[in-house]
Amino acid sequence: MGLSRRTVLGVVAGSGLVGLTMGASSVQAAQSGELSLMPAGAKTLEELQQQLAGIPRRRDFKEVPMILTQRDQWDAEALDAVLHYQGKHKQVWDQAILDGPWLNLMRNSLNCQIWAFHHPDFLAVSATHGMAHLALYDAHIWEKYQIAKLTGGKYQENHFLKIPEAAHADAKEFQDENGVFSPADNSIPVLQARGVVFLACHNSIFEVCHRLHGEGVNPDKLTVPQMVAELTNHLIPGVILTPGIAGTLSEMGGFGFQYVHP
Repeated sequence: MGLSRRTVLGVVAGSGLVGLTMGASSVQAAQSGELSLMPAGAKTLEELQQQLAGIPRRRDFKEVPMILTQRDQWDAEALDAVLHYQGKHKQVWDQAILDGPWLNLMRNSLNCQIWAFHHPDFLAVSATHGMAHLALYDAHIWEKYQIAKLTGGKYQENHFLKIPEAAHADAKEFQDENGVFSPADNSIPVLQARGVVFLACHNSIFEVCHRLHGEGVNPDKLTVPQMVAELTNHLIPGVILTPGIAGTLSEMGGFGFQYVHP
């Protein structure tokens, strides 16, 4: 989701935000990573996004063990870039509950930091694991491995990737109660377009694969390490794979990230 792949359609005078009117074509752009809702003046955050866009994510695994021991088993270079982010204001959210307010809370935090405290370089990171991690798999995995059943049937598809109707609103109207920055516009792609980084958890991948394997949800008769590889290869674009969120949160504390447990 680097700036080189984004389309910036307008500048909101006096609001401190790069903005645009999001019609149908812009919604498609958001889904393909070509939309920017980055704050004006967010030079350091833009540099991070450019850096992350140039770092490939390994998604060609054949087998992945339970415990990762080598840097090439996760997105080590991309994670390092996040850990060493030079912006002063940075927050990491411990996100483990799928059916909760996790996207809404990060959106609120962004709005407060950008408009109230005037910190355009504020970086929000979702340390995603547990049930919330199901939102980081693409449609292929949701269908093939019947992920809807893991949600108790509440979510028949990964609706966390859908662009809400509010995304059609004019981003210049940043106070619009039903607009782009409102509770009506919570989604992973929109947050990514605003600079939020989503971290994935290897341990969560292993645990869901171990469960699926034990329950016989295994169309290709894969071993657990092979299934872990497949799910890893189908993480959604832009996500950074970590060797485990719990351990990574400890690392992030050492780099000055403010920890939030919603």
